[in-house]
Amino acid sequence: MTLRPRVLIVDDDPANRHLLEQMLGDEYEILLAGDGEQALELCLREAPDLLLLDIEMPGLDGLQTCRRLKANPATASIPVIFVTSHDSPASEAAGLAAGAIDFIRKPIRYEAVRARVARHLQLKAQADRLRAMAYEDALTGVLNRRYFDQLLHFEGRVARRTCQPLSLVLIDIDRFKSCNDLHGHTYGDHCLRAVAAALGAALRRPQDLLARYGGEEFACLLPGTARDEALRTAEYLRREVEAAAIAHPHTPAQVLTVSLGVATLVPGERDTIEALVEKADWRLYEAKSLGRNRVCG
Repeated sequence: MTLRPRVLIVDDDPANRHLLEQMLGDEYEILLAGDGEQALELCLREAPDLLLLDIEMPGLDGLQTCRRLKANPATASIPVIFVTSHDSPASEAAGLAAGAIDFIRKPIRYEAVRARVARHLQLKAQADRLRAMAYEDALTGVLNRRYFDQLLHFEGRVARRTCQPLSLVLIDIDRFKSCNDLHGHTYGDHCLRAVAAALGAALRRPQDLLARYGGEEFACLLPGTARDEALRTAEYLRREVEAAAIAHPHTPAQVLTVSLGVATLVPGERDTIEALVEKADWRLYEAKSLGRNRVCG
């Protein structure tokens, strides 16, 4: 079954939300939000393909909502069409400066809405294909190192601004070189894909991010996660990889296992992102030194 594109309609007026839903609901999956904060939450959780965003809203207005979407690498690629009764050049300039790609004028006309939404979803699909080539690791399908580093620094700034913890888990496949040496690089590639799949399936929150960090090493970023919870998550990841039973006869468990190092950026402390990575790397080294197939943090 082909998945329908997701369109998020954001308007504080229920009548306007209902009208747009009636216009588009036969062709697209519709998500609804009544304010900017709810829209930001839905964008992170549901990853819509397009936003129809009212400018005039109480609290976080459309311009502020758009700026925050574009400031976050996880949501910056979602195109925003402003739905507005304003038609002055200054209003249009402000919307474009905030990151919008188009405007739909009120009163809303059926043909204009359908045509603009279809066109921008087509452009979004093309951009997504190019972005996947730039941001995804070609072998495993998870994020690549370059994009992960961007997200890591962004989440570090968010953690400091919101006084929330940020945890990093570095993951290394145990005895991977011997796996390659004994079974060949084709089987080694299969193992990398299988480990990435097990790790990705084990992550339960949409804001948690997994990347191939280099070679046989992966990284997992856990925003808003304190040390104890990060250690529990890392242990769950370790168990899930072991339970995947990826054959590797030359290990004690006869299956592929991983070692994990955990570090946390604590609110109020002055540690840098670089220090966070160094701590996680040291904890990973400790896990390997203590016998592998374990979590240290």
